[in-house]
Amino acid sequence: MTERQYTADHRKDYEDDLDLVELVKALWSGKWIIIAVTFVFAVGSIAYALSQPNMYRSEALLAPAEDSGGMRVPGQLGGLAALAGVNLGGSGGGTKVALALEILKSRDFLGRFIEKHDLKVPIMAAKSWDIESNTLVIDPDIYDEATGTWVREVKLPLRPEPSLLETHEEFLTMLSVSEGQNSGMVRVAVEHYSPYLAAEWVRLLVHEVNEEMRKRELEEATNSIAYLEAQLERTSLADVQLMLYSLIEEQTKTLMLANVRPEYVLITIDPAIVPEKRSKPSRAMIVIIGTFIGGLLSATFVIMLSMFRRRTAKQ
Repeated sequence: MTERQYTADHRKDYEDDLDLVELVKALWSGKWIIIAVTFVFAVGSIAYALSQPNMYRSEALLAPAEDSGGMRVPGQLGGLAALAGVNLGGSGGGTKVALALEILKSRDFLGRFIEKHDLKVPIMAAKSWDIESNTLVIDPDIYDEATGTWVREVKLPLRPEPSLLETHEEFLTMLSVSEGQNSGMVRVAVEHYSPYLAAEWVRLLVHEVNEEMRKRELEEATNSIAYLEAQLERTSLADVQLMLYSLIEEQTKTLMLANVRPEYVLITIDPAIVPEKRSKPSRAMIVIIGTFIGGLLSATFVIMLSMFRRRTAKQ
């Protein structure tokens, strides 16, 4: 290393140390600005955290109902069974669960669910929950309880009364549906201002999606039996008749299960209960983040102000 290189490197290290010292000096000289701004942000974040209403999450743990299995039919008879809508595979349980979960989140199902239980107001107009009276607090700027009319101000094409599509989208932000990849267990959860409504909605959703699947299976099995019986009358081949009787037996078994098993697709392992603790907001985290942002912004301002003054002084 030449003397010139050593001198340049030494000067660079010295300048870096000098910059660090200047940075510390700038922060120290502007400490009251940093303290004041951080304090304001801390107070503001506390006020914001306290203004946020509590949200409660109720969750149910569900297991897929065991499928009744089925039978394999080769050749043309397998095609006949498929045409009749007969499920002959052994993996129908997983397919039914996947279908049930998609139905549970669908616009059609949730739209009917919202209308049936009159949920537009608690979904779209609630702003908090009164723990003492166990009642929802309705935002008067959205819904007038005295007259029973929607008074919110919105721009077209939205209307004062929310549509089912808008209510469905809002409800999806409260609804959580997840399935374990390995266990196959299903969790259905609802987060709402009222812990009682959250638990009730989870129970109703689980019940009604099972009812929806059960009714679909009943209709499909009934139509399949009618088709198979019609085919049975048209054939005189003993082997074909035997196979058709077996297919009818399978569909009759489906009818029996659908009629006697209320939890047709999803079996409740751990039912939804009324939560005692809020799920959010995390007020401590809001205060910590708000205070940190205030300190960071104020320190950045002080450093930039010091750099500006140094450049001005040099000029």
